[in-house]
Amino acid sequence: MARNLWIGKPGLLREIDQAAKSWDRSAELNVTEFKSLEGRVTTVAPPRTVRRLKFSWEWLEPGDAQHLTRLARRIEGPGLLGSPKPSYGPLAVVDPASVNLLGPYQAAAQSSEPGGTDHWFTVTGALGVLPYTGDTVIGDFGESTRVGWKHGTWTGWPVAPGMRVSWRVPPDWNPALATAQLDWKRADETYLGTTAVTGAGVVTGTAPAEAAFVTPVGGPGEAVLAGLAGACLTIDADPVAYALGDGCPAMTVTAYTDVPAARLPYRNISIDLVEV
Repeated sequence: MARNLWIGKPGLLREIDQAAKSWDRSAELNVTEFKSLEGRVTTVAPPRTVRRLKFSWEWLEPGDAQHLTRLARRIEGPGLLGSPKPSYGPLAVVDPASVNLLGPYQAAAQSSEPGGTDHWFTVTGALGVLPYTGDTVIGDFGESTRVGWKHGTWTGWPVAPGMRVSWRVPPDWNPALATAQLDWKRADETYLGTTAVTGAGVVTGTAPAEAAFVTPVGGPGEAVLAGLAGACLTIDADPVAYALGDGCPAMTVTAYTDVPAARLPYRNISIDLVEV
């Protein structure tokens, strides 16, 4: 898991290394109960849950406080040449408690789209996504097939230069033949470079200068029917097979407070975010 919170626009992430005084990362379940006259209870719930994050800090450093203020008030700050304006669009939040940055249904290989187009795309070769076996889908791979994992919002998972990123391909693949690969991209989504390992099933790489996104890629290295569940993408931690996907969803600020601390220029800051 990431050791500290990273937050900001893709390409403009800032690390908040001060521990929060309070921190809530509960999902919003939106379960509604109906009770009949006979006392029987019926519940209605949406098929997907929404992530919410709530942080508060005491005596936060001025630079970090100003960064959070800009994000909350949608004030344009220092940007990168050619990158989107940082005052618009959703935020990227790398939650330090996340064990697996893949989405929960993605990590479990549970797809709602024919062919798994919501979770995976073919980089080379051919991939056929077969119907559920148990509760997960199976991939029909060619020997040269390599598959990329999709982020739901951006061209990849948000990163910052110097981040240590690790990627484990699905454990159902033969690690002696499988390739694990990290593709790095700039803020304008142009390709920057690749870190890849064959014969281990796990790859670790350091995000290079200019890196704003990373796309995990892999291939089993043989023509085979193999599962897509159990992959894991982590920052500053070893990836764990079959770890629950916490996701790294796009988020927006829904509430914010800024109270000057007793000792200026430090600030007492709280910020609430919701998945969008």
